[in-house]
Amino acid sequence: MFMGTVGEAANKEANRSLSEKKPTVVFVLGGPGSGKGTQCAKIVQHFGYTHLSAGDLLRAEISSGSENGTMIQNMIKEGKIVPSEVTIKLLQRAMTESGNDKFLIDGFPRNEENRAAFEDVTKIEPAFVLFFDCSEEEMERRVLNRNQGREDDNIETIRKRFKVFLDSSLPVIDHYKSRGKVRKIDAGRPVEEVFESVKDVFTSKNEKAD
Repeated sequence: MFMGTVGEAANKEANRSLSEKKPTVVFVLGGPGSGKGTQCAKIVQHFGYTHLSAGDLLRAEISSGSENGTMIQNMIKEGKIVPSEVTIKLLQRAMTESGNDKFLIDGFPRNEENRAAFEDVTKIEPAFVLFFDCSEEEMERRVLNRNQGREDDNIETIRKRFKVFLDSSLPVIDHYKSRGKVRKIDAGRPVEEVFESVKDVFTSKNEKAD
């Protein structure tokens, strides 16, 4: 009980110091093969943001062999969804440890529950949402062509992942669109053309939303 209380106090302290810093957070959303990873790397290079991938943080925690990592691994094995709070704590820790105050959060929030929990726990609202919009046909072509040796890169799985993205992420995009915070990028074009549009968004962060 005592340890839990100490842990909770430390978490509250971390939350407070992070929200007091008033960091700039940009959520980056796009389906599989939309090219968001490539674009995030370019944003980091040009604009000095720290790129945080929710999936990478979860995988790193599992690899660390920590108690938390073992719990996450077991949940994934059992086909359970990792609770929002677990992912948010990993994001908060990474944000605090980075020493930066500008973050790209990639692949999160995956659904409305993630979104509400992030704002509730961190007291941070994103500056805007960068949405890489790409047709299903183009995403399929890209995912099948990239030779990453991923077992889940067959056509049926790609279609399932795309459907999951649409069903769960579009309500998040709609929520932020109603608040004028969505910056939609046509991601079906070549990488450099897409980045020209991305640069426009980051050099005029207060531009009118799509």
